[in-house]
Amino acid sequence: MRRIWLVVGGAVLAVAVLRPFVASAENPQTDLTVTASAKTEVVGYYTNWATYRGAPGQVKQLQTSGAAAELTHLVYAFGTVKNGRCGVSDAYADYQKRFTAGQSVSGKADTSAQKVAGNFNQLRQLKKKHPRLRVLWSFGGGAGSAGFTKAAANPRAFAAGCRALVEDKRWADVFDGIDIDWEYPNACSSTCDASGYNAYPSLLRAVRQAFGKDLVTSAITGDGRAGGMLAKANYALGAKYLNWLMPMSYDYHGTWEPKGPTAPHSPLGSYPTATVRGYDSKSVIAALRSQGVPSKKLLLGVPFYGRGWTGVTQTRPGGSATGPAKGTRQAGIESYRVLATKCPPSGTVGGTAYARCGTNWWSYDTPKTVAGKMKYAKSQKLGGAFFWDFSGDTAKAALTKAIAKGLA
Repeated sequence: MRRIWLVVGGAVLAVAVLRPFVASAENPQTDLTVTASAKTEVVGYYTNWATYRGAPGQVKQLQTSGAAAELTHLVYAFGTVKNGRCGVSDAYADYQKRFTAGQSVSGKADTSAQKVAGNFNQLRQLKKKHPRLRVLWSFGGGAGSAGFTKAAANPRAFAAGCRALVEDKRWADVFDGIDIDWEYPNACSSTCDASGYNAYPSLLRAVRQAFGKDLVTSAITGDGRAGGMLAKANYALGAKYLNWLMPMSYDYHGTWEPKGPTAPHSPLGSYPTATVRGYDSKSVIAALRSQGVPSKKLLLGVPFYGRGWTGVTQTRPGGSATGPAKGTRQAGIESYRVLATKCPPSGTVGGTAYARCGTNWWSYDTPKTVAGKMKYAKSQKLGGAFFWDFSGDTAKAALTKAIAKGLA
């Protein structure tokens, strides 16, 4: 506090003037803090590269499968984070590709005169059919998180640039907010980050300030080990500026361990043959809550794909393997819609399913295991659930519907 002196009618008065409040990562501005919603969220990721995969990957499938009617929010992935700015990763898929009438949500073909076509226009059409559906644009991702190191060096410039891109007048009506998919703050992936413990909340504070009351969410690591990646950043403070957090509680085991042992990649809880403690959803949720993240700001993650090995002779988890099982597009990974009929479950472990077909062994979620996960989410009063990604679901959106039903 400081004083200034005023002369009023010959009298000298001392007037106290408070110093303006300065927000910081340690002293967050109260009007930027977001209260957790009382609603239960059903959130799904849709990837821009899915448009190259034929009918199962088109935005239209969100409508015809019935998934859009179950979702509260759809997250469009990914935009880039380069040179401290948000950017478009695939202009053709995002807003240039012309869809035929048969491919279009509205049933009308795109024209050459349209300023915005592509997935953005399909999302616009989807929102017209589902006025309550909200869409966010996600930036970063597993392969795209390296750019956050530079973004964190100037959070305000990053946030302002992201706001300008998301609110570009050509597609401002499509998006209701932004998703920050910074997966490795103060940790290593393709590159190593050393931005500091409070860099994550500092960046989110700037994003919240730029986006005001729009939605701001974040997908984060699912490493629930003691001293793991969840301990590398101040997620509790970051959560204050977010509508919700999405810890990615999947990809715990896979064919980067080519000889096995076979293990579930997205268990709800621990199990007898677990080789790493903390690689399960319950551990992740507990770790974040112990840091001070409110339960209602946490969404439970569900993968719509499986991970598998070949050369396996043991049906139960914990068997040896010779390498990755063959997948439709990539060895060791396959969508649920394929596995549901190609390799039906043999049993469950840790609250998720596993299946052995011949010498192949797969781990994945089913509508039944999803129901169990949603029962847990409700018992813990979580904010809802999210999935990665829609292209793995069936033609009738079996997994999406199981999430929505389980949370109802």
